[in-house]
Amino acid sequence: MVEVPLDNPLKHPVPRTRIQKLIGERMLKAKQSKPCFYIELKADVTELMGMRPKLKKQEGVKVTTNAFYIRALATAVKEYPLMIGRLDGNDIRIADCINIGFAVSATQGLVVPVIKDAAEKTLVEIARLEKLLTEKARSNKLTLEDVEGETIALSNLGSYGVDSFVGIVPPPASTIMAVGNVINEVVPKDSKVAIRKMVSLTLAVDRTVVDEVYAAQFLNLIKEQLQNPQQLV
Repeated sequence: MVEVPLDNPLKHPVPRTRIQKLIGERMLKAKQSKPCFYIELKADVTELMGMRPKLKKQEGVKVTTNAFYIRALATAVKEYPLMIGRLDGNDIRIADCINIGFAVSATQGLVVPVIKDAAEKTLVEIARLEKLLTEKARSNKLTLEDVEGETIALSNLGSYGVDSFVGIVPPPASTIMAVGNVINEVVPKDSKVAIRKMVSLTLAVDRTVVDEVYAAQFLNLIKEQLQNPQQLV
């Protein structure tokens, strides 16, 4: 975290950290080179939130909402592989592995550890790996292997009270899913109204690789899985 002089911050330039410079340069390059479109929908995660305490008791590990999002992303990519495609000349080259990078706020800045071969891992395995990588990120112990190979990205600002936002697609990928806070909303259900736990899911997608309809189908599959979380266990 950058320290800002408190006496008169307007008189002092604020130096960027090495990580801030690196991320800033990468994000600028991505914005300049990827013509993105953005789509959003909301998912009802009432059952998912109710399932988490039971899983912790059964498996002995805290299964975060992020673990569910990572698992849902990974399984949806298997059905829609263009989401991990990249432009290669006149062709689209699909990545060999589903490697999901997830943003973590650490003292040294924002870092993105990567869960490799996420589609081959169970929800509980993802939860354990997410916990390990998050702890390594916050103690500045991530290795190069921990952060390389990202083919699709996830960013979650829900814990900061943000309802929804749009992420920037990182240079190695063509898609990022941004997740907001889980909030209580009054929604129609079975001809009545009910208070349900809803979350905003927003995709930013490189239009040179994926079109809007394909991305919408992908996002709806993620929504379906989150609303039926037993499919992800």
